This record gives sequence, C-alpha cells and structure tokens, in this order.
Amino acid sequence: MVVARTWLQVRVDLLGGLGARLRSSPGRIFIVGPSHTFFGLAEAVNAAFARWDLSHLHEFELADGRRIGFVDPDPFENDEVVEDHAAVKVADAVGPGGEFGFVFDFGDCWEHRCRVLAEKVDPRQEWGSGPLPKQPVAIWGWGLIPDQYGRESAAELDLEP
Repeated sequence: MVVARTWLQVRVDLLGGLGARLRSSPGRIFIVGPSHTFFGLAEAVNAAFARWDLSHLHEFELADGRRIGFVDPDPFENDEVVEDHAAVKVADAVGPGGEFGFVFDFGDCWEHRCRVLAEKVDPRQEWGSGPLPKQPVAIWGWGLIPDQYGRESAAELDLEP
C-alpha cells in the first residue's frame, strides 16, 4: 500500500520556562497525521520534552488568536473561548508554513514555538513498516532538556545516593 505525502511535520522549539529563557533551545520534529488532535500533539510534546508530572494544564494558541486546550467546565464564569484539544485536528487548524504557540504548566510557563514545515511527508518513509502511529511522534531532536522543576540532581530531593 502506498501512503501519500499527507502528514505534516511540526517543529517544536522549547523557548523557556520557570521564568527564564533558554540560551539554546532544544527542539523536536514531529510527524502529525490527518486524524491526530491537539491533545495527541500535547501528549507527544510532553513525552519528547521529558515531562513526568502531567497534572498541569496546557494550551495551544494559533496565529489568529484561536485557543485550543482544556475546555472550561463552567464557561459562564470565563468568557474566553478555548476549543477542546481532543476534538480539534491539527491538520484542520494549521498547514505548511503555519506557526503557533504551546504552553505547558501555566504556573511554570514552559513556552514552545511550533512551526509547520513546508514539506509534508510520507509516514512510511519516516516511521517504517507496521502500524502507523496513533498519535503524533517525534522523529528528530536536538538539545538538552531541562528538568520540569529545575532540579539538577537527586540530592535536591534528599534522596540517598
């Protein structure tokens, strides 16, 4: 079976968090299929950037100001519209050349710049044989990933060596 070049490539650069900008931005390139949602992309980004405490909120903001993330359970208290990240497909919202932001953990504010690369890809060439990934996946990466809470060693947790 031949799969057309229909998957997007999304480059995600980690710009900073914990109140600081990173001097050298680590990044990843993901392949994103036509049925993949922003929720799936958020999970893939969090895994690729070594997030282990996933109890925090996240949100994408598109270039036109559209916000996609966790929907407010009581929209009458908050008039800001946030679309459901589990319902909005990435390929329906952005295309090649598009740019958008992603923030994980509103308190520590891990900021990412996301750019859809110009060239779509054939997932078979990038992923290989077997079942195609059910969620977006990282296929390339670079840079050092900081700890989610800024820790540099187990000693900071008073753990025995």
